[in-house]
Amino acid sequence: MYNPSLFFETLNSPERRLMSGLNSPYKIQQFLDSIPYSCDPIYRCPLQVIRDRVAHCFDGGVFGAGALRLLGFTPLIVNLIPDGRDDEHLLAVFKQNGHWGAVAKSNVVGLRFREPIFRTVRELVLSYFELYYNVEGEKTLRGYTVPLNLQTFDKENWMMSDKCMERIAQRTDEIKRYFLLTPAMIADLSPVDERLYAAGLLGANDAGLFKPEKKNN
Repeated sequence: MYNPSLFFETLNSPERRLMSGLNSPYKIQQFLDSIPYSCDPIYRCPLQVIRDRVAHCFDGGVFGAGALRLLGFTPLIVNLIPDGRDDEHLLAVFKQNGHWGAVAKSNVVGLRFREPIFRTVRELVLSYFELYYNVEGEKTLRGYTVPLNLQTFDKENWMMSDKCMERIAQRTDEIKRYFLLTPAMIADLSPVDERLYAAGLLGANDAGLFKPEKKNN
């Protein structure tokens, strides 16, 4: 059984105050929104996110799962799968009052927090569909993984060690995936509305945006 006190014992006084203040999923989201989006080609464990005050979507998803765990939730992540012309995106998902919600770090406004109002993980994932697009204005979300319980990495000390982050990322490539669209649906997709496109990229770090190859007309 994991002992949360071991994590808190590692923190200094300001860090403990920070973590103690993250006493709801929304407070966890506020913290993730308050720190810069990382363009670093490395993964950070939850402890390192606290120390560095920076994260990309993978770091933020794992941090979110760890912070939710400290509140008594099971530490679960779900990986959102695009069509190859966009980045994958990691959610920390939680179930409250029988319904699913999520926290996440994203360079795009609409790919962050979700209230726990969704009956299934599929419903939750579909709420991201219209807001999941690349810089070419293409809607790119195609599927998602089953929730991955990070308790399986407790022996590797995932909350305090960067060493197993690569293994967690690898595991998200190995677990079962569900796909949302048929080929006919994909062929009929419309471009993203220009206003939604602009709003979604408000405050984005351009260096962290996936740049797909231009399509030949």
